Amino acid sequence: MLKDRRPILLANARVIDPSRDFDGPGDVLIADGVVRDLKRGISAAGVPEGTDVINCAGKVVAPGLIDMRAFVGEPGASHRETFASASQAAATGGITTIVCQPSTSPVIDNSATVDFILRRARDTAIVNIHPMAALTKGLAGEEMTEIGLLKAAGAVAFTDGDRSITNSQVMRRALTYARDFDALIVHHTEDPHLVGEGVMNEGEFATRLGLMGIPNAAEAVMLERDMRLVALTGGRYHAASVSCTESLDILKRARDAGLDVSASVSINHVTLNENDIGPYRTFLKLSPPLRTEDDRRALVEAVASGLIDVIMSDHNPQDVEVKRLPFAEAAPGAIGLETMLPAGLRLIHQGEMDFKTMIRAMSTRPAELLGLPGGTLRPGSPADVIVIDTDIPWVLDPDDLKSQCKNTPFDEARFSGRVMRTIVGGRTVYEHV
Repeated sequence: MLKDRRPILLANARVIDPSRDFDGPGDVLIADGVVRDLKRGISAAGVPEGTDVINCAGKVVAPGLIDMRAFVGEPGASHRETFASASQAAATGGITTIVCQPSTSPVIDNSATVDFILRRARDTAIVNIHPMAALTKGLAGEEMTEIGLLKAAGAVAFTDGDRSITNSQVMRRALTYARDFDALIVHHTEDPHLVGEGVMNEGEFATRLGLMGIPNAAEAVMLERDMRLVALTGGRYHAASVSCTESLDILKRARDAGLDVSASVSINHVTLNENDIGPYRTFLKLSPPLRTEDDRRALVEAVASGLIDVIMSDHNPQDVEVKRLPFAEAAPGAIGLETMLPAGLRLIHQGEMDFKTMIRAMSTRPAELLGLPGGTLRPGSPADVIVIDTDIPWVLDPDDLKSQCKNTPFDEARFSGRVMRTIVGGRTVYEHV
C-alpha cells in the first residue's frame, strides 16, 4: 500500500532512537522524505498545511529495521521469493531495508548482476534493497571476486552466503584486499568437515531423536581461525551467524585485542532452542542449528552487552518440496522477515532485553556497519520509520504471510505486539488495519 508523500506527524508517541540514546515521549515530523523534527509538542507549535497527523497514543516510534541477512530468490529462484514479495513481507514486519545474499543464479559476483539487483529492486520493491556480493567467484571458495569494482557498483559487503571458505589462504587474501577498500567481509563460520552428516545440535536431544549432531566446535574452529587471519591482515570482519557460547568467548578475546570484528545472531537463535524441534519439525531445521537453552540465554546477554552487534532474520524461504521431508533430508532455513520484530518483542515482554537494545541491534548497528543512511531518527535522516503497538495480541496464521514460502518456525505462535505502520522514504508502505 503506497501512499503519497504528504508530510506526516507521528504525535504522542514513545520515541526510541538508539543513535541518540533516547527513549521517551515525543512527536516525529516527516516531510520531503526525511525526518524534519523530533521533540515534544510539535503539533502545538503548528505543522505544514496538509500534514497527515497520526495520534500514536503512546505507541512506539522507532527507526525502520535493517535486516542484514535475507535470501531473495531473484535472479534464478523467483519461485522461492521475489523482490516484490520479500518487500511486502518486510514492510509488514517493520523492515525498511533488506540486505540480500549473493547465492542466487547467477551468483552476485560481478558488477552487472549487482546493477541488475539494484534496478530490479528499484522497480518492484517497496522497501530499500542492498546486495551483498560474493566473496569468491561462483561461491566456490577458490578465487576472490573483484571487491573494488563490486563495491563501486553498489555492494554493501562481501560474503559467500551460507558457505564457509575453508581455504585459509583465500580467506587471508580476501581480508587483505578488502582492507584496502574498507570493505566488510561477512563470513558464515561452519567447518563443513566437522558438520559432516549432522543435521541438528550435537547432544542428548539429537541422540534421543536418532539424528546426527553438529558440534559447537564446527563453528568455534572456523571462527578462531578467522580471528587469527583478521589479526594477521587488519581487515574488517563480521561473523554472519553465531550460535554458541564458545563463539562468544572467541569474539570477546578478539575485541579485547583490538580487532575490528563484529557479529550477528539470527532471531531464531535468541528466541528458540533445540527442544523446539520437538517431533522432527523441519521448519526448525536451520544452519547453524538451534542450540541449547544455555546457549540461547548467553546469546541474548551478548546482544545486551554489545558483544553481538546485530539481530537479523536469516530469512531463507524454502518450498514444500524440500521441507516436507524426513528431518535429515529436509533443506535448512526458515522465513523471518515478518516475524523478526514480533519474536524480538517476546524478549522484551519476558524482561530479557530492553527496547533500545533491540532496536539498536535490528536497525542502528546494521546501518553503522554497512554504511547505510538509516537506523536513526536524527533530523535530516531518511524517513524510514515504524510505529509499533507492543501489546496487541495475535496468532500467526501462515496463510496470512506475504512471503511466497510459508516455512516459518513460528507457525500458529502467539505474539504480543506488531507493526502498525511502516514508512519508507516518507511514504507509508504498510498500515495494519
